[in-house]
Amino acid sequence: MAFTTPDIQRSRRAKNASRPGDRIFSGLSRGSGITLLVIMAAIAVFLTYRAVLAISKDSTNFFTTFEWNPAANPPVFGIAVLAFGTIVSSVIAMLIAVPVAIGIALFISHYAPRKLAKPLAYVVDLLAAVPSIIYGLWGAIFLVPYLDGLNKWLDQYLGWTYIFDKSSDGVARNLFTVGILLAIMILPIITNVTREVFLQVPKMHEEAALALGATRWEVIRMSVLPFGRSGIISASMLGLGRALGETMAVAVVLSPSFLISGHLLDPGGGTFAQNIAAKFNEANEFGRDALIASGLVLFAITLLVNGAARWIIGRRKEYSGAAA
Repeated sequence: MAFTTPDIQRSRRAKNASRPGDRIFSGLSRGSGITLLVIMAAIAVFLTYRAVLAISKDSTNFFTTFEWNPAANPPVFGIAVLAFGTIVSSVIAMLIAVPVAIGIALFISHYAPRKLAKPLAYVVDLLAAVPSIIYGLWGAIFLVPYLDGLNKWLDQYLGWTYIFDKSSDGVARNLFTVGILLAIMILPIITNVTREVFLQVPKMHEEAALALGATRWEVIRMSVLPFGRSGIISASMLGLGRALGETMAVAVVLSPSFLISGHLLDPGGGTFAQNIAAKFNEANEFGRDALIASGLVLFAITLLVNGAARWIIGRRKEYSGAAA
């Protein structure tokens, strides 16, 4: 009786499943996954309960109000400004960080000599471990003063775009500066993950392309980037998650105000995490419930972003499998 490949694979899986070590590892893995789901569900239930208590007493629309004053009688608070600032600053950070991170990862993995690649990789790993408050202090002391000249240049030559039209005076404590600072903070994370993905590209694919006469850039374009596309998306979403939830660095650099402006160079704005950090200590119990309600929105945004990333990666895998 002849055995086919699927029969052999099932036989091997059954044999491995009978080993005590495999059963223990399988149980631990399953238990870890279930525990994580339980923790996430508990967080969601807690945030939802406290948020409902606050929103039920809000005298305005929680999603469209441009004011944050839970201590008023009646309470007035909303997340319109916070949502705008969080999304805009994160988008700016991603537009700057992702292309630069891909370039650095490609340089370390495929262009730099080995003697240079290892120190560069070590420096990038070290930057990823720097606490956010250090980035915030550096941004407030060094970055903000030096970006004043860039803001004036953008206003002079690109002010016609409305986005870079500086309509009010003041130092560069704005969403544009926050976006640049967040880009610097998430750059090492995206670079690290992307570099590791690029190093996993099968050498046979690269050697086959070189054997056909492809240049180094053509090898990267035809072999490296397609192979690492899902990894780049995962790294970008990981960086986006940090940008969305960054607290101390944004709180140190940004000059908060509850106004929405399309002029990115004007001082002001706000983010979810910055508002929670700035107001939590001085808030009463109801005010903290209101802050928790804003945290629930940030929690939902993060879940949507991660879900979208998983969907994109899944579609990419399905497309690659169909193409194969």
